[in-house]
Amino acid sequence: MGAIAKTLGTAALSEDDAQYLTFMLGGEMFAIGILGIKEIIEYGNLTVVPMMPAFVRGVINLRGAVVPVVDLSARFGRENSAITRRSCVVIIESRDENGDSQDIGLLVDTVSAVLDIPAVQIEPPPSFGAKIRADFISGMAKVDGRFVIVLEVDRVLSIEEMANLAGAGEQADGQ
Repeated sequence: MGAIAKTLGTAALSEDDAQYLTFMLGGEMFAIGILGIKEIIEYGNLTVVPMMPAFVRGVINLRGAVVPVVDLSARFGRENSAITRRSCVVIIESRDENGDSQDIGLLVDTVSAVLDIPAVQIEPPPSFGAKIRADFISGMAKVDGRFVIVLEVDRVLSIEEMANLAGAGEQADGQ
């Protein structure tokens, strides 16, 4: 994993290409652009926070900062991810509508590789048939003969939407 983390942001790109971190989640391959990725760490030492939505597994202490960890599988409406030796947390810098940034960890099954994917190899997201919300998908990339779901990270990690879901959970618990 250290080799993957060291390669982030090191290669020069043409205007039509972008680099993506690919990872597995529930047997499917996903990709996110590397520009917002800060680091990749092993899963561990999570503190559970009461009254959070089911997809927030807890928080970690990352060099003195409190970072929430979102289980992507649960965020997509699936079961919580099973923790294995290869489970890791991808730390991403997310921005809200006001431009404020917040580091968020994404729990994934395993990190695969950093790939250069030309824009011409990314098709628009399907309008039906995906197992996750359509607004979470920015496109479908074809890599080595198989499709990779390219995520719209700002939508998946919308701080406002997650805060609203947390508030709705608190109201439901309090009734």
